Amino acid sequence: MQYRLFQSPSWSFNTHKLLNPNPPLLTSQLVFITTTMSEENLDTNVVRDAAPRRPRSMEDDESGHSVDFKAMETVQVKSETESEDDEEYFEDKPSKGEVMGWCLYELCSYFTHTVLLTIVFPLIISQSFGSQPPQPAAGGLYKNGKGFHCTKKETDLFEALTYARIKVGSMKFSPLEWTSISWFSGLILAAPLLAAVSIHLDHRPNSQLITAAATAIGAVFCLPAGAIKTFWIMPPYVAAIVSSNAVGSAFHNRHLGLMVRGFVGDNIRKLQFPDRQAVSSWLSIYATAAGCLGSAAIASFTYYMLQNSEGFISLWIVSIFSGILWFAGIGHIITATRSNESSFNNSQVTASHFISIFKYPHAAGSLVGVFLSSFSTMSIFTSGVLYIVGELCVPPKDILFVWLTYFFFPILALPFLHPVQKVIQSDAVKMQIFGFLLTTLASGMGYYYRNNNWHFNHVVFLAAAQSVASGVLHAFSRILLMDCAPSGKEGVFAAWFSWIRMLGAFVGFVIGSSGSGNINRAFGAAFAAAVVGIVVLIFSNVSSYGGAVAAGHVRKRREMGTPVPVKGSDDRRMEV
Repeated sequence: MQYRLFQSPSWSFNTHKLLNPNPPLLTSQLVFITTTMSEENLDTNVVRDAAPRRPRSMEDDESGHSVDFKAMETVQVKSETESEDDEEYFEDKPSKGEVMGWCLYELCSYFTHTVLLTIVFPLIISQSFGSQPPQPAAGGLYKNGKGFHCTKKETDLFEALTYARIKVGSMKFSPLEWTSISWFSGLILAAPLLAAVSIHLDHRPNSQLITAAATAIGAVFCLPAGAIKTFWIMPPYVAAIVSSNAVGSAFHNRHLGLMVRGFVGDNIRKLQFPDRQAVSSWLSIYATAAGCLGSAAIASFTYYMLQNSEGFISLWIVSIFSGILWFAGIGHIITATRSNESSFNNSQVTASHFISIFKYPHAAGSLVGVFLSSFSTMSIFTSGVLYIVGELCVPPKDILFVWLTYFFFPILALPFLHPVQKVIQSDAVKMQIFGFLLTTLASGMGYYYRNNNWHFNHVVFLAAAQSVASGVLHAFSRILLMDCAPSGKEGVFAAWFSWIRMLGAFVGFVIGSSGSGNINRAFGAAFAAAVVGIVVLIFSNVSSYGGAVAAGHVRKRREMGTPVPVKGSDDRRMEV
């Protein structure tokens, strides 16, 4: 109280007289000062002549005097309070419908790179040939290198995916390799498209129409995927779907940053940063769980349609159903009216806007984690599915059970991790490290026991562990990048996240599908990528809090004085 009393510019008396240790004298002087101040107007020019008093530190109070910190926080100079209020800006708080719509889009689009590109399209290409690959031995059984007897249907399915029958000049490609070529063409098409769309996402009011059109084009290209029984039409189809998915994902992840700002505000205090982490993880975790539900539905439908004798037509129906489900996600894009209105119609936007992410080291470093996480998870998933089909000869029903475990287990595990994260106060970086550790567990065990005959319960355990790792890495990698995205640049940061994630998935698919069921290369590469990801996140100084400070989401603590309570900030806190 003495510090606030003597710091005020209205007092012009000799402070050394008030510090007399005699309590009666101090009381009488305070009464005299108060009475005089209420009756006379003191000359304010005397204040300028008074020497400023050093703020009292904690060492000054070790003599036993108690400091009223509550009063110190509420009593501030008027000009200082007004300057703090000018820095605060709050958007409208997201409604429940907006949050549900955001999760709905994840439900309708997450399966495109987890099931559609990795399972459905390779199977469609494999069924587009008139002739069949080499048949198994007589009797309908085929004995592989591990001594397992595979059924004719399993063997036909595996050989159709891995046998090189696509001739382009003097080269031959398998359906898996042809899918990789088509995927790569989509990445090339998506790069300039995202560069142009990122400007509209951040500085133009028509980003919704562009994203809705891109999503509609991708969904429409799913419909005629099996109309013509030839593999030549797949590259343009897959390229259109990959680029459309990249644009929709950029819009979707950008909206995460806008909603988080709506919940907790922009330019918050350091003490409010855990609230930001809690809200963003709550949104991203439940959206990822919804995406896993959509992937489980498409995977189950694919298994069901493969039981029919007309494999090509059945898979075409799966592609049509996938397009319809993806098209349903446009509802979120149309109703998502939240935007950066303060940055609209900015005439100073240049082509360098797309590479502005590299001005923020925390954001650029987080892209490394995005690539490594997407690469490792896709490499393990692709090679693992081929291994259990071609080498372990797992029955079809058991394959379905493995798929459901991989996609359903995160639906139960990810919501459970949210309260655990709040208790241990773990940020996005630490949660990504946890995901990489699970990846090292799955890939390390698979690589170490690669020469052994796996039992089915071992396969289910590895699928469950890796599914949690995949969900955690996907959910928290975009949280970290949105923490590092300044206001008005969420679109370009989300565009980079979308393209790098698709690039990592493409490289993981190429490594995982090579070797015809041999997991040595894929699991070894995934293990190395996970280890590198842990090292990068720990030793590269990538930080959620540091990135948020650099992006302007969190205020730096003042060197002098105490923080000012933000008016209305308590009303924006959300229990998650």
